Amino acid sequence: MRSIRRPVLAAAALTAVLALTATACGPENGTPDDKATEAAGTTGGGEIQIPQEIQDKLKEHGVDLDKWKNGEWKNWDKDKWLREAGEFINPIIKDFWNPDKIDKIKPPKDPSKPEDISQDQGKTDPEPAAVQAQPVRTPYDSTAPGVGLLAFVTPKGESRCSATVVKDPAHPGKSNLVWTAAHCVHAGKEGGWYRNVMFVPNFNRTGQPADKMRTTPFEDRVPAGKWWADDMATSDQWIKDGGAVPGVPMAPYDYALMHVKPESANGGKSLEEVAGGAYEVEFNAPAMKKIPSLTAQGYPAEAPFDGAVQNQCTDKPTRLTTNAKMPTMYRIGCTMTGGSSGGPWFIKGQDGKPVLVSNMSMGPRPARWAAGPHLGAEAKTMFDNMSKKWANKR
Repeated sequence: MRSIRRPVLAAAALTAVLALTATACGPENGTPDDKATEAAGTTGGGEIQIPQEIQDKLKEHGVDLDKWKNGEWKNWDKDKWLREAGEFINPIIKDFWNPDKIDKIKPPKDPSKPEDISQDQGKTDPEPAAVQAQPVRTPYDSTAPGVGLLAFVTPKGESRCSATVVKDPAHPGKSNLVWTAAHCVHAGKEGGWYRNVMFVPNFNRTGQPADKMRTTPFEDRVPAGKWWADDMATSDQWIKDGGAVPGVPMAPYDYALMHVKPESANGGKSLEEVAGGAYEVEFNAPAMKKIPSLTAQGYPAEAPFDGAVQNQCTDKPTRLTTNAKMPTMYRIGCTMTGGSSGGPWFIKGQDGKPVLVSNMSMGPRPARWAAGPHLGAEAKTMFDNMSKKWANKR
């Protein structure tokens, strides 16, 4: 994916084989844009409750509150699409993500080509052998607490990714922070923040297949409740130049962090407490050749997966370079497909517990390998700023 010796050729090759949004997220029920957004706007049954600080922020951007409540959020006109770092707005629409809607979110059709990258790409190691994804042991609230499903709405309809609860140094044991991929929350240079962003930790905790989801109690599908993002951050590089192909070269900056709050009152408990766990984020992790094993987890939803079962791939990471001037990415063999993007990439910490060092970002079609960003100084600054911002809040 990257090339020191031939960056232009490498970028061209990437554009041909990689579908960033397909690798990660997925809308969309297969419905036309207008029908998808129309249905999204009318499903729910709960009135939007907009806190005063968000009302003030909406007014700053010229958004009429009554119109917003009545569906103005569906307006994806570029002039109305908030995109800058401090412009994220995501008021809770109670029951917007109802059982049927959560169960039906599917990835988009795959637009990428099954070609390979053959150019010499500098610090890119040979393509790893494919590693077949395996189901994560159940129940997830014991074996993978805090890993979950991320749902959101794009101009093309409802979509999905994976995400993870991460520890917050400002609130030990009581974090409300969630890590995912940038392309799961922001359209990059051609757009702005996605809307109705909601996280379900430990989704489908018993690992029931999709064809049995309708008979599975909603409490097992959404065992720790629904958590809406009320603050969001991503890299400046992604906001400026990211996006789907040909935005692939920005994949080294394809990460995001959100602060969340529960859809329904829960006695003031934090996400970490309710989900049963959170993970340390390790910035500037050891050199890839020094990492013996890395595990990627998430909810792949493209065939042969059904989006209901959490899967994982474990492999020794190698290097992938999309651009000689950008950070080298981690790459592992992995057959997980669309829907797994944003999911955590773990290594074992000194205490033997999983530590997050990256997230699922992109890969080819058919799925053989996957790549995730190295979390360096830019990612740490983003994380520190979010933690400090909420240090005296909940």
